[in-house]
Amino acid sequence: MNNLKFFCLTLNPEHENLIKRLSYTPVGLGTKKFSNECFSDKNEINISKKNPYYGEYTFHYWLWKNYLDKIQAPWVGFCQYRKFFSTKEVVTQNIDFDKLSSFLIKDINAEDSEFDCILGKKFSVENYKISKIFKNHLSSFLINPILFFNKKKRSLKLHFDLFHGKGNLDLAISLLNKDDKNDFKRFMYNQTAFNPHNMFICKKELLKSYYEILFPWLEKCESYFGFNDLKGYGLKRIYGFLAERFLSYWFTKNYKTKEIPILFKDLSDYK
Repeated sequence: MNNLKFFCLTLNPEHENLIKRLSYTPVGLGTKKFSNECFSDKNEINISKKNPYYGEYTFHYWLWKNYLDKIQAPWVGFCQYRKFFSTKEVVTQNIDFDKLSSFLIKDINAEDSEFDCILGKKFSVENYKISKIFKNHLSSFLINPILFFNKKKRSLKLHFDLFHGKGNLDLAISLLNKDDKNDFKRFMYNQTAFNPHNMFICKKELLKSYYEILFPWLEKCESYFGFNDLKGYGLKRIYGFLAERFLSYWFTKNYKTKEIPILFKDLSDYK
């Protein structure tokens, strides 16, 4: 038995067999019909109707409520149909399927077992294309022009305000438990990089603690942000984006983490 239970999330039923060939467990999200063998967020206790707002976290909720205790492997991992954890940096433009499979993480080796959590390499908001920021958020730079000259001032907080609604992050932070409120605020205000894409591998025993903090917090946020008035991708998926930043903060604060490359390759490229 592998020491890692790896879930790969997809919106496309055509990916199901490809995911199995990678030795991963397929998870079908969205509105399309998947086979009965595919994991889903739609049965038992679930919040599947919130998927347009929560993204992959509707499956995390389902896992927490219905299946986590049934997993026998000591490690659990999550990736997506077009983003995977890789053993090394890879150029994937013309990579065939078998070669792709050979690069992916399939279990936890002795070296990695010394860590508690494996995350993707950090994404830095310092180097976000200035043209994109100017196109949609020029007023923020006019108010604070030092942002143009000093990349270190382009914090995660600024990035979140620009793309997910100014002031929304501060409101969400105010709803956190007291143990994380100040630390998460410092993380968002002072850091310029985070581990992206809601992808991670961790010891199974840590997941319950993570979920028990994350989901009650997001539920509190719902009472302020709601759903009906969230327009545009950056706002509509705000719960998923909050979870993404909190994931990076929470695991790096509390546990010994390791970063590895993320391999970008869409399974739709393989027929």
